[in-house]
Amino acid sequence: MSTPESHIHDIVGIGIGPFGLGLAALSDPLPDVDAVFLDQREEFRWHPGMMIEGATVQVPFLADLVTMADPTSRFSFLQFLKDSGRLYPFYIRESFYPLRAEFDEYCRWVAAQLDTLRWNRTVTSVTRNDDIYTVTAEVADQFGQTLRTESYRARHLILGVGTEPVLPRALQDLETEGTGPVIHTSKYLDHRDALLESGSITIVGSGQSAAEIYRDLIDEAEARDVRLDWVTRSPRFFPMEYTKLTLEMTSPEYTDHFRALPDDLREQLGREQRTLYKGISAELVDDIHDTLYRLSRGGRKLRTNLLAESELIAADHDASTGDYALRFRNTSLGRCFDRRTGSVVSATGYKSQVPAFLAPLGDEIRLDAKGRLEVTRHYTVNDAGTIHVLNGEEHTHGVTAPDLGFGPWRASVVLSHVTGREPYPIEKTIAFQTFGVPDDGVFDDRALDDGALDDGALDDGALDDGALDDGALDDGALDATPLSTQDDVESHFDFAETDTAADSDSQPADDREMSHV
Repeated sequence: MSTPESHIHDIVGIGIGPFGLGLAALSDPLPDVDAVFLDQREEFRWHPGMMIEGATVQVPFLADLVTMADPTSRFSFLQFLKDSGRLYPFYIRESFYPLRAEFDEYCRWVAAQLDTLRWNRTVTSVTRNDDIYTVTAEVADQFGQTLRTESYRARHLILGVGTEPVLPRALQDLETEGTGPVIHTSKYLDHRDALLESGSITIVGSGQSAAEIYRDLIDEAEARDVRLDWVTRSPRFFPMEYTKLTLEMTSPEYTDHFRALPDDLREQLGREQRTLYKGISAELVDDIHDTLYRLSRGGRKLRTNLLAESELIAADHDASTGDYALRFRNTSLGRCFDRRTGSVVSATGYKSQVPAFLAPLGDEIRLDAKGRLEVTRHYTVNDAGTIHVLNGEEHTHGVTAPDLGFGPWRASVVLSHVTGREPYPIEKTIAFQTFGVPDDGVFDDRALDDGALDDGALDDGALDDGALDDGALDDGALDATPLSTQDDVESHFDFAETDTAADSDSQPADDREMSHV
């Protein structure tokens, strides 16, 4: 049975994670936005497999769904605390960082107030006729059985489908073979008892999730004589970098700078900047060490090992014992070693995917050379600027993509394109520092031509003896193409123009373009 819809919305949002929910909350009070949001789940749940008791969100409470766009919103975290009678206890607690379980409760509190959300809707296809998109979705009952199909029509699409868990290739075929589980961290709590019953556990990967699981297991593992190993290919168990000038990289200015870089340099920076949002909180690192110190009191030999610089290269299931045989390679020494384990937890992160339901749109969706969404500065992926992306642009926009605190800013940009105005003021500059070449110091090849530097220009030690030694200026250091400037920043966000055909989004995105959670 199919239920067509003739009504045309301004927005159909697909996916209701924190970013989609935040955009739904910000669009709710706008009289010129008619929106509906679809999700295949029964209700809002945020990382249910990682709701470890006492775990906190790694961003301050101001990084909720709406506050950074609208501090007066009735959907703020502080309003949630007031309504639930917990504002004063939160104040007395004197911590900026909400409990993860309470942040999930807050999100569900917001969702319960929005009548624009449609749950149990699995989107199967998106088509376009003229300027109108038709989104087809299957509606399921509580048992997952399809009851009917529905269609929704809109002028704009919002893709908030998020990211998918990633398992190392060596583990992908082993998820169901052994006596103990091989799982991603996203499924941890559902399998916690089975992990401990397996007799030995190996956590593969690094970051906050791996550290939280290790800390959650270590006391009970030692009490039950269960071996617990933590192995990562990272050079060390590094903490998240959380200094204030570094946090300025979650800014419009740094995003412009990042997008102006060549693709290969963005890829390199993406790897190098992992400590900005994929590291471990310093408090948790210290707590783990303190716990190991406490457990080893009296000279007790612990049944645990922490190994860095160790990359998983192969895994196999031993049918005779039910164990898994894991082979690692030490990345510094180039030597391999083996470990046997009863179960494996893969803390290997998440990855953006191009949703299959976009296939009917064909070449309208811009993809890069690696098949990823090619996202413009305004978070769109088509020439018309009518398909918008939430948290699928880390490869084009950098560390701001998964950052909860930057989500309302991105939602403000999206809503400005939908409405042709700025319903929420969009900060164009927020950082004290400059990324790239400063406006008052643009340097190009002509600066060294035709005596542009006179005899006194280099006097008084302006350039020290080593300033130009050893290729300090390489072949590409004087390219005439500058990185982002203030003019670039302002031109990105001139929303006075409502003619999207003249907007930069109408051009192919070949101009190069934290979750702290």
